[in-house]
Amino acid sequence: QVQLVESGGGLVQPGGSLRLSCAASGNIFGIYVMGWYLQAPGKQRELVAAIVSGGSTTYGDSAKGRFTISRDNAKNTVYLQMNSLKPEDTAVYYCRLTVRGMEYWGKGTLVTVSS
Repeated sequence: QVQLVESGGGLVQPGGSLRLSCAASGNIFGIYVMGWYLQAPGKQRELVAAIVSGGSTTYGDSAKGRFTISRDNAKNTVYLQMNSLKPEDTAVYYCRLTVRGMEYWGKGTLVTVSS
């Protein structure tokens, strides 16, 4: 059974930075995709960034130029470095893993950008 545990959310002022972590446990091998999605109140979940096990990345429009996704394969962990945060980045951030045709989600971590 695969489990995902997110951490690193919190309250930050506009212009500040946060780093989110998502640690995966369980049988993870082969080609996988891990990504971060955000869901703001009353809105649909949307892609922030994703990374393939081989290292290629993709970003949602709101993340380009400000956020960086990275991974540590030895630790089965993916990170999201968020810089220049804006109030509109406020949301619950979820980690998603797709591997061997299966999809897994973490419980989410809240990011609040406010002065």
